[in-house]
Amino acid sequence: MNQVKTLTYEVKAHPDHERLRQIQLDPSMLQQFFTEISDINVERLEYVPFERFYVAEKLKEIAGDSLQQTLRQIIHDRSTGGFTIGVQGLTENADDYIRFATAVTHLIGIPNFDSMSGKYYARFTVKHTDNSDTYLRQAYRILELHTDGTFVDEPTDWLIMMKFIEQNAIGGESRLLHLDDWEDFSKFRSHPLASHQFKYSYADRGTKNTKDVVYHSTFYEQNNATCMRYNHQATHPQNIEQAMYLKQLQISMENSPATLPVSLPVGQLVMLNNHFWLHGREAFEKHPELFRELMRQRGFFARI
Repeated sequence: MNQVKTLTYEVKAHPDHERLRQIQLDPSMLQQFFTEISDINVERLEYVPFERFYVAEKLKEIAGDSLQQTLRQIIHDRSTGGFTIGVQGLTENADDYIRFATAVTHLIGIPNFDSMSGKYYARFTVKHTDNSDTYLRQAYRILELHTDGTFVDEPTDWLIMMKFIEQNAIGGESRLLHLDDWEDFSKFRSHPLASHQFKYSYADRGTKNTKDVVYHSTFYEQNNATCMRYNHQATHPQNIEQAMYLKQLQISMENSPATLPVSLPVGQLVMLNNHFWLHGREAFEKHPELFRELMRQRGFFARI
């Protein structure tokens, strides 16, 4: 699906990555959507789960049933598995961003509870200074490639990141790697430790608000294809051999020519299949008034 055009949206190849799709919604359709859901505030979405599906249904009604089919086809397709979509500059209201992103995600599945925020989504900032206990908010270093949900005992099939605010920011692009483009993929998935059940946990990190300890292999099979879970900060090797396997794996991915930067404008989100895409972030250039705010949702695919 390289290009599709309907009366309400258009699908094109993304200019920054040939595997991603860029979805542009018709502005008049988007405006109608925001008008029709204006009475559903964010508190209502947080407190009443069925309202999240209500805004998804409104988006589907206005854009047409084919939008949901298109989004699901892209996110499940191993050859793509990711897209960007946004509000086309029609609003800068953070509540509109949450309503829009909630509609998109609920056309595809259900978000997991985010222990960091205590909600079905999390908002977080990246600034000049940082005193957190993870690399997520450290602006001036690369955030290494990883998949989401490795350290919780629930499926994490997909994730979205949506940009809310960006000021005095140079750099900080998303870094993306699709497994099928990684030149050392076969080497590491056939390694004797590829099926080892590593310990994953963030129980020693205060900001994550989770005590889960889970055990998973780095590589696993799904839909007749090899997938991957990896998070360098949450994986706990038990000996030097395991640590060196993880170290060499990370070095290979970080230095792969297939790891590409992708820009994300304010008001736009990127959605990825978490089973075969890894994501990270480029470092920012230093600026004392650097500020970026993002929203994250991650969850599982609809079963029906």
